[in-house]
Amino acid sequence: MLTLHDIRVWDTGERIDLVIPGTDSRRFFDEPGAVSEGAFDASTLTVAPGFADPHVHFRDPGQTYKESMRSGCAAAASGGYTRVLIMPNTLPAMDGKPVRAGAPGADDVLAAQARDTIDYLQHYDATHDGMLPVRYDLCVCASVDRAGGEASDPKDWQDQLPGVNDDSKDPYQRAHPVTAISDDGAAVPDAILDQVLANAQATGLYLIEHCEHHDSGIINEGPVSHKLGVPGIPEDTELRIVTRDIEAARRTGVHIHFQHVSTAGSFEAIRAAKSEGLPITCETAPHYLALNDEAIFKYGVMAKMNPPLRSEADRRATVAAIADGTVDLIATDHAPHAQSEKEAGLEQAPNGIIGLECAYGVCHRVLVDGGYISDRRLIELMSTAPEHLMGHTPTDIAGLLNTTARCATKRTLDLTAVEHPETVDLVILDTSRHWTVDKNRFHSKARNTPFDGWQVTGMPLATVIGSQLVFSRIGA
Repeated sequence: MLTLHDIRVWDTGERIDLVIPGTDSRRFFDEPGAVSEGAFDASTLTVAPGFADPHVHFRDPGQTYKESMRSGCAAAASGGYTRVLIMPNTLPAMDGKPVRAGAPGADDVLAAQARDTIDYLQHYDATHDGMLPVRYDLCVCASVDRAGGEASDPKDWQDQLPGVNDDSKDPYQRAHPVTAISDDGAAVPDAILDQVLANAQATGLYLIEHCEHHDSGIINEGPVSHKLGVPGIPEDTELRIVTRDIEAARRTGVHIHFQHVSTAGSFEAIRAAKSEGLPITCETAPHYLALNDEAIFKYGVMAKMNPPLRSEADRRATVAAIADGTVDLIATDHAPHAQSEKEAGLEQAPNGIIGLECAYGVCHRVLVDGGYISDRRLIELMSTAPEHLMGHTPTDIAGLLNTTARCATKRTLDLTAVEHPETVDLVILDTSRHWTVDKNRFHSKARNTPFDGWQVTGMPLATVIGSQLVFSRIGA
């Protein structure tokens, strides 16, 4: 039993005692010195609904040398996340097609006796001997094999949707449903966009759009690319997809969610679309808030991503879009790569960085310490807003307390006594903790981050899923 005395509730400010029951050891990822039992003065800490990230890449199946479901989920729990949405660029891709022997990554799926990649991931707990320390949903491919040539067929994956034949599903299928559609890594091509939108409309999914397309280029087009003598990626590669898809949302009424928006022009277009009441939402990522394209001089390939880091003016516009509410949520785009791949040089190295384990600290430093938003608003951007996007209900701490009798002293939220403990997901935060990002202490397999050595504030100390402690730094 872990008791946290005098902890602050994130949205009401009420001081309570929080009691967390014993830990299921199969789900516990700790740090040296961390504890799961005892009583602690938590007067400097905050309890909030667990973080959620609708944009992660766990490379399982097919590239588990970069990240596995187990290491990716451990990284998520370490970062305070209780739910993630896994993107479909697995090997084989998550398009619902039966896996063919000999295809890249097929061995992982077939060894688990799974029909396809969705089946493999839905039953990962059952076939890999143990529950994972984070909840996860799945995102199906917009096109077959994410190749962009033919829209995926809902007949191949609609049985894995939430609410479809739920009575006949096993608990693993119900726990990890398909809740979105995307070809993340590439925008949906013009030729199949209408069919993809029709599929989304027919199945009730929303389209997650990689809102950027280019056929050449390494980093942002501008003084930095010119100085380095490398091909640049113009800013309008993003705006063209954003404006195209806004018109598609206007035409069809399908909810389109734009990933990792990074330019001032795109934010202006999204603001205008929202003012019309169109079904548009968007996210940005910590690196677009904290870095500009000049970071390539300091961090090299660790600052190479897609979309690329943009100009300082665009970075400021991204922060402003957070401050004025244009951005609905913050997602990490956690993209693990092996060190050897990132060392291939600027032109050959793959795009992307990892982010789950330092996202809160980096965002807190830039946004809260910078005076742009409050602690409460940052929690909304990383917790309640992404949960709502994915169709889930974040834990209502104040609502749970309303079942507790109010007395002269502070109230106690005892997770052993709540009516539905399996639904309670929490993160314990030290919003003022100063700490140094150390990639070598990450639980991810990967180390590709530009934030190694950064001084940040705000640290997730513990993660609770289904009222069970699955990660703790308390006492460490």
